[in-house]
Amino acid sequence: MTRKTRLLLPGLVVLCAAALLFAFHDRILWSLGAVLDNSQAPRSAGMIVAIGGDYQGARILKAAELVREGYAPKVLVSGIAGLYGHHESDLAIDFAVQHGYPRDTFIAFRYPALNTVDEARADIAELRRLGVHNYLLVTSIYHSARASRIFHREGPDLEMRSVPAPDLYWPDGVWWRNREGRKIWFYETTKTLAGFFGI
Repeated sequence: MTRKTRLLLPGLVVLCAAALLFAFHDRILWSLGAVLDNSQAPRSAGMIVAIGGDYQGARILKAAELVREGYAPKVLVSGIAGLYGHHESDLAIDFAVQHGYPRDTFIAFRYPALNTVDEARADIAELRRLGVHNYLLVTSIYHSARASRIFHREGPDLEMRSVPAPDLYWPDGVWWRNREGRKIWFYETTKTLAGFFGI
């Protein structure tokens, strides 16, 4: 190999890598979001758990839809306290009722949680208290993989399926084309990595 060839080779490698990245960037970015998704088909369960953190209402409406379709009799609705003097579960249930779902579909579960780990511990304890052995977990698509791992870790004796709700800023996994989607991906990826390292 001549000296000139040795000097050109790294440049050609970089150029080829850049061309491949450009050609497949949509697929690469989609894949970076897909690792955050743990979508599973619903099946009959003793309860549906709709966890907090969704201020668009997609989670509660998805959970209510699953009840209407006959997958479970009730929705355990959790979330954080202190939203302008209200608990998130109460606001979520009111939102679902405004969208035509009966109030008795929902069980408001009020407790002070600030993160998914706290929420999982409280929800799992409540499911056990209610005698529930299997449940459907409803959260946002981008949150579903991390939430599934946390809920399974906190309740390995309970059977869980993850049936996430769609998200306005994550349409069909295309998160990089809007600012909110990019922010969501960054925050959720950071939290996922922090969880792996026990931070």
